[in-house]
Amino acid sequence: MKKIFKYTFAGLLAGSMVLTTSCSEERIETSPTQSMSGQGLLANGNAALVALNGIYREMYTAGWSTSGNTHQCFGITAYNLGAEVMGEDHIMGASGSGWFWYDALYNVKQRYASSSWRSYDLWYAYYNWIANANYIIAAEETMGGTSAEVNYAIGQAYAIRAYSYFMLSQWFARTLKGHESEKCVPIYTEPTTPETTGQPRATNAEVYAQIDSDIKKAVELLKGTEQQNKSHIGYAVALGIQARIALVENDWQTAYTAAEAAISASGCKILDAKSAAGMNDAGAADVMWGAGIIADQVGMYASFFSHMDFEAGKYGQSAPKCINKELYAKMNPTDGRRDWWVSGKTSAGLLQEKFKFTDVATWMGDYIFMRVEEMYLTAAEAACRLGQEDQARTILKTFMSYRDTDYTCDKTGTALGATSATADETGSLLEEILIQRRIELWGEDGRMFTLKRLKQGFRRTAAQGWPSAALLSTRPTDDPEAFMNVLTIPQAEFDGNVNMTLEADQNPEDDYKK
Repeated sequence: MKKIFKYTFAGLLAGSMVLTTSCSEERIETSPTQSMSGQGLLANGNAALVALNGIYREMYTAGWSTSGNTHQCFGITAYNLGAEVMGEDHIMGASGSGWFWYDALYNVKQRYASSSWRSYDLWYAYYNWIANANYIIAAEETMGGTSAEVNYAIGQAYAIRAYSYFMLSQWFARTLKGHESEKCVPIYTEPTTPETTGQPRATNAEVYAQIDSDIKKAVELLKGTEQQNKSHIGYAVALGIQARIALVENDWQTAYTAAEAAISASGCKILDAKSAAGMNDAGAADVMWGAGIIADQVGMYASFFSHMDFEAGKYGQSAPKCINKELYAKMNPTDGRRDWWVSGKTSAGLLQEKFKFTDVATWMGDYIFMRVEEMYLTAAEAACRLGQEDQARTILKTFMSYRDTDYTCDKTGTALGATSATADETGSLLEEILIQRRIELWGEDGRMFTLKRLKQGFRRTAAQGWPSAALLSTRPTDDPEAFMNVLTIPQAEFDGNVNMTLEADQNPEDDYKK
C-alpha cells in the first residue's frame, strides 16, 4: 500500500510515536473521493480525505496495526471474530495454527507488554482511527466544497470517532450500566503532536458522553447526504451504530428509533436464508456497510474467509468453526438457516457454511460489517424492553418470515436467566428475540459484547460441541461481573503517557480485581 499521509501524535501508544496511515487503494472503485467534485473537497481538503480513505482501508487490511500475529489482525471482522469465539456459540473445533485460539481460551491478557497480541492491536487500531478523525474534524472550517460534501466528510469522521471509542469501551472496560464511574479509556478530541500530553483514563460515563455527542453529530451531518460507497459510514450506517450504542446504554427508545430509521434510510431488504449464505458480497441487498475487496487487496491467509471457509483448506479447515449444537437445535426444521451449518465434514461438530470465499483460488470475498437484519432484531428487542410487545412480535415475525415460513411466537415478558444455558431459560419474548439474534448474527456480532451488555454469564460444554481444551471449566464465565473479558492495556501506552501508570490504571490481569 502506498503511504502518502503522515502525521504525529502523542499519548495514544507512546508519547512521541510517529504513525503513518496505510492509505487506501488508488483505484477509483473504493475511493471515498470518487463522487466528490475536483474543485471541491478533493482539491482543497485532500489531506483530510486521504486520512479518511486510509481509515476505511485499515478496517479490512492485515499487517499494519501490529508487528506480529498478523494473520489474526485484519480489522473489523477479525475483532468481531475474536469477540465471537470468547462466547459459547462460536465453537473452535481445534486450535489449528493458534490464531484466535488464545482469544477463545481467554489467554491474552498477560501478553500486554508485547506488540504482537490482541491488546496492542486493538488499542493501536482504534486510536489510530481516532487520531485521523480528529484531524479531519479540525479541518472543517478550511475545507472546500459544497455544504453537503463537507457534511459527508465531517459526518463520517464523527461517526468513526464514536465507533472507535465505543469499541474501545467494550474491550477495555466493564459494561457501562452499573459501572459508570469505573475507568474506561483516555479521550482525545483534538489533533495531537509529539508534544501533546497523554490523557488519563476517563470514566465509562465520560466516554459514553463523548460517544453520544459524536454519533449524534454524525447523524445530523450525514442526514440528507448519499452514501457514496458501501465502505463508507453513511447516514443509515451512522443510525445503525447509534442503535448499537443505545443497546449498551439501555436507552431502548433511542435504540428503537435509530434502528427503525436505519432500516428506512438504508433502502436495504432482508434476504432469504439461501440468498444470504456466503456472506461475501458487500453489494448484496441486505448490506448496509461493508468493504468490497478487489484483487490487489486480498489478505490471503490473513483474511476472514481463510479462517472460516473449510473447503479452502486453510485455517478454516485446521481450526473448524462450528455452531453451538444447543443453539442450532433451537431452529425449527423449516428454518432455512439450518443450511448455514452442516454435519459430516468434520468431527468437530456442525461446521459453518455461512461464510465462504467467492473464489478460493484468488482469495476473493467481500467483508460485511452491518446488515439490515441486525436492525430488525435490534428494533424488536428495544420494542420489547419498552413494553411494546405486540410491536416487538410483529417485527420479529416480519424478520422470521424470511427465515422460517412456519415460525410463530406468542411469548411475552423480558425475563432472562443468569446464564444463556438452556437450563436457565425463562421462555420470555425478550429471550426469544435474543436467541434469534444469536442464530442470525453468528460470526458477525461479537457474542462477547452482547453477553457483557446483558450481564449474562455462559458455560461451555462438550454437549455443545466444545473441545475439552476450551471448556474453561475452572474460569468464572458464569459471572458477568468478572474481569475475564476486560483486556489489559498495552505496556506501550504506559511508556508514553505521563498520566497513566501500571499500578493505578492497568486492568486486572486475572479474572477478578485484587
